[in-house]
Order: sequence, then C-alpha cells, then structure tokens
Amino acid sequence: MSLAVHTSPLDVVGVDGFIHLDYAATAPCVRAAADAVQALLPYYGSVHRGTGLRSQTSTLEYERARDVVAGFLGTRPSDEVVFTRNTTDALNLLARALPAGTRTVVFESEHHATLLPWPDPVRLPAPASADEAVAAAAAALRVLRGPKLLAVTGASNVTGEILPVRRLAEVAHRHGARIVVDAAQLAPHVPVSLADLDADYVALSGHKLYAPFGAGVLAGRADWLDAAPPYLAGGGASAAVGAGEVRWASGPARHEGGTPNLLGAVALAAVCTALTDADRSYEKELLAHLRAGLRGVPGAVEVSLFGPGSPRVGIVSLALPGHDPAVVADQLAVKHGVGVRAGQFCAHPLVRHLTGRAGVAACGETPGLLRASFGLGTTTDDLDRFVAGLSACLSDR
Repeated sequence: MSLAVHTSPLDVVGVDGFIHLDYAATAPCVRAAADAVQALLPYYGSVHRGTGLRSQTSTLEYERARDVVAGFLGTRPSDEVVFTRNTTDALNLLARALPAGTRTVVFESEHHATLLPWPDPVRLPAPASADEAVAAAAAALRVLRGPKLLAVTGASNVTGEILPVRRLAEVAHRHGARIVVDAAQLAPHVPVSLADLDADYVALSGHKLYAPFGAGVLAGRADWLDAAPPYLAGGGASAAVGAGEVRWASGPARHEGGTPNLLGAVALAAVCTALTDADRSYEKELLAHLRAGLRGVPGAVEVSLFGPGSPRVGIVSLALPGHDPAVVADQLAVKHGVGVRAGQFCAHPLVRHLTGRAGVAACGETPGLLRASFGLGTTTDDLDRFVAGLSACLSDR
C-alpha cells in the first residue's frame, strides 16, 4: 500500500484503497499537522532549557502553540492552558487538583476518561433525554455541600449525541459548582469555546483532532490549578530546589514537569489554526446520508440515548442482534477494506445500557456494538462502501 499525500492543509494523510471510519478512536493526520512537524524538525530542541537556536526556536513555537490553542478554545484572561498527553491525562490532572473534599457528579454514560478519575464521585444513571440530564444534575448538585464539580462529555463517543453543555453549566453554577467538559469528540466536529459554553474547564486530545502526535489539553480556571501540588514533580515544575525545600513553578509549567511534547503541541496548534476557518457543516450531510443508508440494512439497529432526532456528531453505533460485532468488524476490514470499531469503546456502563435496550444482552449475545465514525476526508462513497459491506456481512450466514 502507498501513502496518499495531499496538498490542502485540511486533507488527510491516508492509505490508498482503505477506508478509515474509526475517527472517534484516532482521527487521521491532516496535512497541516504533518507540515508543521516537518518544518520544525530542523530546529527541534529542548523547551525552556537552553540559549541556542534550537532551544530558543522550540521554546518560541511551544508557547506560540499554547496561545493558538487558547484562542481556539475561547479561553478567558484568567484561564490557563496546560499541555497533557491526552484527554484522560488532562482529566486526571484536574482530579488531582481538586480542593480537598470536592464532590464530583458524573453520569454513568461517560467515557471512562470522564467516569473514573474522581476521588469521591456521585454517579448518575444514563439520562434518557437532554432535559433529564439537566434535571438529574440539578437534583444531585442541590444537596451537595462544599466544593463540587460536574463532569460531562460534550458529545458521546458511543452515540455521537451532543449533551446540553450550556444548560448543564448554568445548572452547575446556580448550585455553586464548576463544570468540566470532555470535548474529545466534540471539538473535531464543532467549535468549542469555554466562554460560549460558560464552562470552567475543557479537556481534549490531539489524536482525535487530526494531530496524532500524543498531545492533549486541559484549559480553564487557574485558581484550582495554581493551588494544587504539581501533577508531575520534577524539572520544569520546580522553580527552585534547596536542601529539603522546593519552590514550585506557577502557571502551566507547574503541571508540565519534564521535557514537554513539543511536536505534539505544535501539531495540535497547526490543526487548531486550520480548523478555525474551516467549514465542517458538510459533516451533517454525511451523517444524514449514512443513517439513511443504514436504515436499509436488516439486522443493524442504531442505538441512542436521547432518540433518533437528537443532535449529534459523526458517530453511529449499531447493535447487531445475532452477530458478534467483532467478527463483523474483521470481515469489513478483510473483505471490504473498511476500518470500523467493535466492542464497548471504553464506555462499558453505557454500552451495556444501550445493548440491553436493544435486546442484545437479553439474548445472551456479545454485549458490544459496531461503531462507524468519520470527519474530514470522508466521502459519501466511503459511507456507501461501508453500508454495502455491512449488508453483505450480515447476510452472509
């Protein structure tokens, strides 16, 4: 196979003849990210640790990347942007920075990255509607005392459904809580702004945002982050070290101990710049096209939390009664050249809930789903090939 290389900054670098429909796991690299990394490699050096050309250039580009990401996320003057490894890392950082005694409210429908890091969580059942999500969050936050945080995804990595983040932020603030938004699946498809959402924190992954070089972001209010012990104790996080005494750095450096991922930050910033003016509205047409095609596939049942009319991004998951999703996914790859995902997608409680509603688990079948997800670079022909391949797999008994 040969690599398909394109010239537009928003074109993806792919493999000729193979269709990638697993963007929700890792989106392909766009030309803007690849070009930014290639341009920096001759100057690649340590960040914040040298006076030579390489170090000075690398430091400048690293901090410029932080500014670009801040603009992309609509940060406020008092916010900080901390580079992490991914969304999971970002949310664990925030969990470590919570004031003592903080209670976290989280829905069981979350990805494990948002579900698991919190020290003392209140878990709410998966909501059946946007209104129910708002009401449940309000009821839980109303009775809690002391510091509290509402953790919620922007868009489900299983169903693609968009949560009412702005309404949830209003509820959180009304009850004296803060809100963190897992935007890993939202940011690749629609603009995400801390100011517009009135969110306190947002987390995302570069590898889901067309910059697969291992960088993530936690952006939001500085006070909890500045008051917390460093996430990674070591060089960079320490401003001065004496005999038994350490003065820790302030600002983002406090939580970026060690040599930072320069290439990841620069790639992520390049994508943020390219996406700022990009028209991603055509993804809605692709989604409608895919869902219409899937309605004609016997034995494939689209799952959702809020119902078929709820707003969503380019993610569709299917229950396949009578079929093992993992086997079907393998057949799609081997026989039809289409890559999708099968399983529980690091959202086990939600997938068990959805398969149960679809009658799959009750039949004693594999409690998993088949997921197709797309974005930049996807065409209607790609989706048609997936639908045709799926029809063939399900009819091949």
